[in-house]
Amino acid sequence: MRHIQTLACVLLALGLTTAACAQDDARPNIVFIMADDHAWQAISAYGSDRNTTPNIDRLAAEGMRLDRYFVGNALCGPSRATILTGLHSHANGFRQNGDRFDGAQRTMPKLLQAEGYSTAIVGKWHLASEPTGFDYADRLIGQGPYYNPEMIRNGERIKRTGYTTDIITDLAVEWLEHGRDDGKPFLLMCHHKAPHRNWQPNPRHFPLWADEDVPEPDTLFDDWSGRGSASKMQEMTIAHHMYPSDVKLDEPRGFTDEQLAEWNAFYGPRNAEFEAQGLTGDDLTRWRYQRFAKDYLRCVQAVDDGVGRLLDTLDQLGLAENTIVIYTSDQGWYLGENGW
Repeated sequence: MRHIQTLACVLLALGLTTAACAQDDARPNIVFIMADDHAWQAISAYGSDRNTTPNIDRLAAEGMRLDRYFVGNALCGPSRATILTGLHSHANGFRQNGDRFDGAQRTMPKLLQAEGYSTAIVGKWHLASEPTGFDYADRLIGQGPYYNPEMIRNGERIKRTGYTTDIITDLAVEWLEHGRDDGKPFLLMCHHKAPHRNWQPNPRHFPLWADEDVPEPDTLFDDWSGRGSASKMQEMTIAHHMYPSDVKLDEPRGFTDEQLAEWNAFYGPRNAEFEAQGLTGDDLTRWRYQRFAKDYLRCVQAVDDGVGRLLDTLDQLGLAENTIVIYTSDQGWYLGENGW
């Protein structure tokens, strides 16, 4: 059975089993999948009324679903540093994005590596320094793009062509099939860039919600009455703080000619229709919400596809029964709630 557990529970379980497994090494493998800005309300296992995530739901059905949790410092880098170290931001030294992670400190991958685990990380890192404690690292540079990412594989820069979510999944599957040491238990950390802003979907998901609206939250037009602190929140409103690139009114950069043709074939007619309407006020906010929410959910769908591929790979390799699979996000996100 697969389980969704906190890393603290995982390490406790490993500590309890080390002595028992001294003669027969049956210590569990760990696949840790992390998305970026994945909102709980965009997971059908948590009751989403907007999308379905069958592969993430499979984890919830076969294991444990966490319903009460919070992020102590809900920013990309600080959240990742805390997961690696088990320490709050003031203790691990990574307080905000732009800081540099001290890779010399004790981390969970180093502890597992010292206990004989084969360790790997693929995808988003976002901690400035190079990964430590991993036998294999293939990471995005900074935030990374949605298409055609340049990545650093064990110190070597490699330019790849394709959709980043799929590329990260490909690399994780490749490591499971050919890269790990078959004689060791393993830790694989698969970190997606999606569904981080600016939400560029894979063309295979363009048809999703293309001809229908996703539900609006009841508080889309919240005026934050009686909640002064809410009105001082960082610039996250749909009405006033979305860039043209967020809602696909700008032509994307870094695409191949074929990718750009697919992009323009889908968004071009819709953008022309929007411009002809001349929307303002609440109507403009509604349009922005639909454009943003649909693209966000399409990006989530690619992540869910990737989870399914990893689970299928574990099944095919005969590893599923002794592998703990964890799905999480570095933090949540707003999907129109409070107008954010």
